[in-house]
Amino acid sequence: MKITSQLLAAAVSVSLIIGGCKSMTKTQKGAAIGTGGGAAVGAVVGKAAGNTALGAIIGAAVGGVSGALIGKKMDKQAEELKRQVPDAKVERVGEGIVVEFNSNVLFGFNKAEVNLEASQTLDKLITVLNTYPDTNLEIQGHTDNRGTDEYNQGLSVRRATSAANYLRTHGVPSSRVSIKGYGKDAPKYSNETEEGRSGNRRVEFLITANEKMKAEAAKEAGK
Repeated sequence: MKITSQLLAAAVSVSLIIGGCKSMTKTQKGAAIGTGGGAAVGAVVGKAAGNTALGAIIGAAVGGVSGALIGKKMDKQAEELKRQVPDAKVERVGEGIVVEFNSNVLFGFNKAEVNLEASQTLDKLITVLNTYPDTNLEIQGHTDNRGTDEYNQGLSVRRATSAANYLRTHGVPSSRVSIKGYGKDAPKYSNETEEGRSGNRRVEFLITANEKMKAEAAKEAGK
């Protein structure tokens, strides 16, 4: 019964986000998503939606009034990211933020080393991240569907690791950063076109509240 209830909550969460309820703000959606939160449910939602970033953010959500307060802080950070990091696609999702870079922005073809131009872009990202220190970062690497599973998995991990290492060596505490590589298993766009394949060759930075921000939001919500 508990699992069924969780899956039902997950289904509601998916419908809110994928359906794009226009009458709700992103912060309100975040509060609703939190009701179906938890890592396991987040994973279910992410798989159902074909969006690993969405699943991870749902898994980290707290929901309720606390979640709405966190969402307001994320609104502010997302707007600053849009201004300061124009090479990134910035999306507010629930109680978090997804910062997406096409791999061409950060890496050369089939490369996993951060190039000089990419370092300048990441420096801008780091400036904003350090302005809002009470967040965690999950860096996800993805590829298109060309090549073997083994090669693509390795490349996605190397790229996520390279980006994470750059952040860690340029002022972002290691405790804030984690990585995941999905290879070609989580396409966000169609692999039937070159444009879609290019979009799937991406690195995503998932920004969620850390325990300090959650505790502060809970305290404020209880007043």
